[in-house]
Amino acid sequence: MRKIQSGLLFVALGLLAGAVDAQQPTRVRGTISAFDGTVLSVKSKSGDTTIVLGEKSRIVFTQPIALADIKSGDFLGVTSAKGADGVLTAFEIRRFPKPVNPGHRPFDGREDQTMTNATVSAMVQTASGRELTLTYDGGAQKVLVSEKAAISTLVPGNRSQLVPGAPVNLTARAGDGGRLTAISIQVGPPK
Repeated sequence: MRKIQSGLLFVALGLLAGAVDAQQPTRVRGTISAFDGTVLSVKSKSGDTTIVLGEKSRIVFTQPIALADIKSGDFLGVTSAKGADGVLTAFEIRRFPKPVNPGHRPFDGREDQTMTNATVSAMVQTASGRELTLTYDGGAQKVLVSEKAAISTLVPGNRSQLVPGAPVNLTARAGDGGRLTAISIQVGPPK
């Protein structure tokens, strides 16, 4: 009898784990290839994906700004490449309206790229270029900002910005029939 109860418990836990896993959001990064007002088609490294937009799907737009618009105390998300000398060089900087997931970590599972979500504590001009000092609970990072770095701020967006050629970074959940439904979409100007 105990073996049957243990077996049933194991099966129930397995089903519960599968249900929880099915609820985990999916991240999709790529470029919009089409949008019909309801269904968004995104081309990414892993292939083409279609995502349904619902009434509750949130859209934010990455509005380009100048580095001079960033001030001490601003909260940034900085994606950097790590050189052989260990120096971090930013290739994308986003100013957030409020702190989001502070810290410093590898980006996309790569050791040569990092993501630092932190508060600007200093911005200086060095012999190598412009440098930001970013602080977060338990640490700080110095990041060199190249002239080619994409710098933006997040502002409320709308469906009219979901145009072919625009880069997107979104989270979605599998809904009825396994179709992905967008939770939140971050879209930038077409390239």
